[in-house]
Amino acid sequence: MVMIRETDVFRQDAQQQGKLLTPQQREKLLRPYLPEPPRPAWASQTKSKPVRNFLKTQIHVLLFITIHTLFSVYIRLRQAYHAIYSRTLAILYYHHRTPELIQKDVRKLANVPNHLSAILELDVEEKAEAGLEALLDDLAELAAWTACAGIQKLTVYERTGLLKQYIPATHRAVSAKLHAYFGQDRPSLQVKAPHTASYLNGEGVIPEDAEPRTDLGHLSILLISEEDGRSTLVDLTKTLTEMSQREKLSTDDISLDLIDVEISESVMDEPDLLVLFGPDVELKGYPPWQLRLTEIFHAPDNHAVEYQVFLRALHRFAKVQMRFGR
Repeated sequence: MVMIRETDVFRQDAQQQGKLLTPQQREKLLRPYLPEPPRPAWASQTKSKPVRNFLKTQIHVLLFITIHTLFSVYIRLRQAYHAIYSRTLAILYYHHRTPELIQKDVRKLANVPNHLSAILELDVEEKAEAGLEALLDDLAELAAWTACAGIQKLTVYERTGLLKQYIPATHRAVSAKLHAYFGQDRPSLQVKAPHTASYLNGEGVIPEDAEPRTDLGHLSILLISEEDGRSTLVDLTKTLTEMSQREKLSTDDISLDLIDVEISESVMDEPDLLVLFGPDVELKGYPPWQLRLTEIFHAPDNHAVEYQVFLRALHRFAKVQMRFGR
């Protein structure tokens, strides 16, 4: 507690504008009542212990190297196992470009998808023409396997939309591959893209309501890209909002069924099976609305479009039970 005498002295000094006491006397007067000054950071630090710090650092480095080594060994063993497994299946189930062998592989399956979809990726490290040729070859092989398995609808997603710019070339590449598999009795082929005229049997642009030949089978290929995904949902939302504001559509009429019908007509319906041929599970902007009930198959550490991956996907789909929330 501040003493009365010290208080009076301090006030008299203040009234005389600091002439009564010297700065040293004022400091001495106030020092007992001031808080202790903070200690410098260096004063609170303990004495340095170089040996202990060195051992702690070495232990941390040893733990890091051990974890990194174990994880690297696991990754290498997993990749080796998947490589050996994939090569074994590729040898045992090689199709020799014979539709009868592929049909034999899928004949015993309890269920085969009616609508198959796959994600293909353009190799950006290759030159433009080489990358496009490799992409077309992968698509043609996949289309031939699909036709041999009796699946009539194939949707191919390529993120950049390059395939959609070369629909005639895509049709020629797939037709040539079907000819290599089936000969003259190959199925009819239709290649199309959303909001784009389709090609049927090399006859050029045809109306969307044209009827394909079905006596030798039919394969319909739909090419989609990233712009057919979320941007389609955004455009549909804007359209429904404008119609609702203009009172052309009641808000009670906007439902999941309406959205599903509109998206199915403008882009595509929902595929039964989606096959990923890349090493990781990446959808790469695939239209999200169409994947609500789709079975997705992925082969770990796979880097190519191979028949054994396609066949494994069909086998996995045949074992799936669709409960629809029940």
